[in-house]
Amino acid sequence: MTHLPRRALARQSGKALLGLGGAFVASRLASGVPAQAATPAHATPCQKTPAGRVKIGFEKLREQGYAPLRGHKVGVIANVASVDNSLTSIVDCLHQAPGVQLQAIFGPEHGFRGSMREGFSEPEMQDSETGCTVYDIYTKTGDALKNILKKSAITLLVFDIQDTGSRFYTYIWTLYDCMMACAELGLPMLVLDRPNPISGLDASGPVLDPRLASFVGRAPIALRHGMTVAELARLFNAVFVSAQTGKKATLDIIPMERWQRDMFFEETGLTWCPPSPNMPTPLTALVYPGTCLFEGTSFSVGRGTTMPFLYLGSAAADGRVWAQAATKAGCAGTAFRDVWFTSLVDPFKNTLLHGLHCAVTDRNSFDPIATGMTLLSTGRHLAGPSFWRGNGKTFDQLCGNAQIRPMLDKGADAPALAALWEKDLASFRALRQSFLLY
Repeated sequence: MTHLPRRALARQSGKALLGLGGAFVASRLASGVPAQAATPAHATPCQKTPAGRVKIGFEKLREQGYAPLRGHKVGVIANVASVDNSLTSIVDCLHQAPGVQLQAIFGPEHGFRGSMREGFSEPEMQDSETGCTVYDIYTKTGDALKNILKKSAITLLVFDIQDTGSRFYTYIWTLYDCMMACAELGLPMLVLDRPNPISGLDASGPVLDPRLASFVGRAPIALRHGMTVAELARLFNAVFVSAQTGKKATLDIIPMERWQRDMFFEETGLTWCPPSPNMPTPLTALVYPGTCLFEGTSFSVGRGTTMPFLYLGSAAADGRVWAQAATKAGCAGTAFRDVWFTSLVDPFKNTLLHGLHCAVTDRNSFDPIATGMTLLSTGRHLAGPSFWRGNGKTFDQLCGNAQIRPMLDKGADAPALAALWEKDLASFRALRQSFLLY
């Protein structure tokens, strides 16, 4: 076990089964998990919430004097974006709170400190400020995850991590796996809600085919799910956890105040702290559901530049022709220009790339998935068969639908591709309604 210093880590600025079919979906529409009832406010020395700003679940927990945590050995799943309104780590807050016994910390992808690149996590270590062990639970499932939770000796597991609103952002699957483990262990779980940064008005895009399940999609939800983490937790518990384990997790949630479904993150009054190294702004999160699909191609998504997921390209691409083709195809709320860029990370490290900049001109009319499909269609036409990464499996898992890639090979455009998932999406939208909190 290593011992690494942590000085107010989050004060950094910038901040399976639904393959059971539509009938199963319809049968679960009335399922749900009640939200935790409010308790009397409790005076704390913390910064007060400005009028009109969204109040996150953690701040409501603190106003309650941490009542749901008392009498428990508390474990918390957190990272660098798990902060309060003064950008103080919630782990520091819990450690300093009278009457709260912080027992353990659990790190997702990128680690508790957020120091690791995509696909990696930080090793088990001791946190120098709290004295707690930080356990690595990235991709841990089944007995391996249950053994970590048992080893930690916690009696309550808290989840408080900022999501981005996309199915393939892995923090929600860490939540999912932990809910499975908690259901089997009889370990209670508390989810503290945070905003969906790209709004929560609707779900869109392909719904995961369970045959393509992976850590970028464990269960059949839409690519842009349009839910908060607490809403997802309610859905996971009522539909997937109960179906797979035969029981539900003992789940409580603490919702937000003043968050509305049509809000983008910039309208919440909160400060954005990047939840992962290549998610520097809320704008990145907005384009991510569409442009992250290029991770399954031979093109760069701009990692290692100042514009991840807004820059796309390759060494062989003609960015000018591509930008013109994308513009001609028409994407609402978007403009394209050709760009040259050099990535500072593998697999494109120090390679001059040519491609395009996807610029959002009107976020209210911008559709990230329709735009992503248009860029895939025009990019595939220009690049030819070498467009796909490996055998195409990565792309299929990201999409959650194995029919999309062959259709792109045949020259399908965005409307033709959308027809592939229309029926499944309608079923998911109906299912989703029963679990919305706002």
